[in-house]
Amino acid sequence: MSQREDPRGVPPAGNGHILTPGKDGIRIVITGKGGVGKTTITALLAHVFAQEGFRVLAIDGDPQQNLAVTLGVPPQIAGQIIPVSESVAYLREKTGAGQNISPGGLLTLNPDVSDVVDRFSVEVAGNLRVLVMGGVRRAGSGCLCPEYTLLTAILRHMRLLKDEVILLDTPAGLEHFGRAVAEGFTCAVVVADPSFNALSVARESAALAKQLGIGHIILVVNRVGEPADCNKVRERAGRSDEFSKVILLSFAADVVAAEPEVCPLLSIESDFMRAIKALAVTITNPSESRLAEFL
Repeated sequence: MSQREDPRGVPPAGNGHILTPGKDGIRIVITGKGGVGKTTITALLAHVFAQEGFRVLAIDGDPQQNLAVTLGVPPQIAGQIIPVSESVAYLREKTGAGQNISPGGLLTLNPDVSDVVDRFSVEVAGNLRVLVMGGVRRAGSGCLCPEYTLLTAILRHMRLLKDEVILLDTPAGLEHFGRAVAEGFTCAVVVADPSFNALSVARESAALAKQLGIGHIILVVNRVGEPADCNKVRERAGRSDEFSKVILLSFAADVVAAEPEVCPLLSIESDFMRAIKALAVTITNPSESRLAEFL
């Protein structure tokens, strides 16, 4: 990833004093049940890290492909972005698979994808870019999906410097990316709402993240509207040791008003945005996280 000037003429922020990067940068996967606000939280975290001076790459791994617009890319530009997995030429070049090639042909299992950010990512701001990976077609029994091979290689290739951040917005659950997520991702942000189904999926996601070797797992419960919701979370979130920390995000009308993008929220002082910034601090300082702290 390389730092570029903001097309709006705003210089990148200096390295902030609030967030502390690890020596190898930060790799964060955002997961949870569909419809709980994963993409919104991914976009807000991306902007918060960028404002603190980090170079940020936000990766859209959700087949719905809404992250670019949520980050603030105009819809007409976002609609022209070609997902990596749908670029037939790139897929053929890197994996040897593609149109007019026999399904039984040889497949390159470790393709060189060092050029993927330069070729496919779109600038959102001077130090914030978005990369749309696109969906992965589920392979049949005994068949290795070439799109999955390519996306796995992309995730494994990206090695970060100290001031760089990768955020991966995923479909529901981590199974979609399997061991590719474990390769270097040290933090999982599991998003839920107070409902039984969402918190059940959150617990399953946390268990799978641990199996994949991700040690820092944060539960974010979105759209908490009243005290009774806090009690539901305490009852349904499971054992306190399943998560490094639990953060509650109050229901915010500003989020609904700003839809589909999050940029208007960044200048608003609210409990919701203070909790988002607290989440960013928790991500960068896992040793300071306390078990099951409800904000």
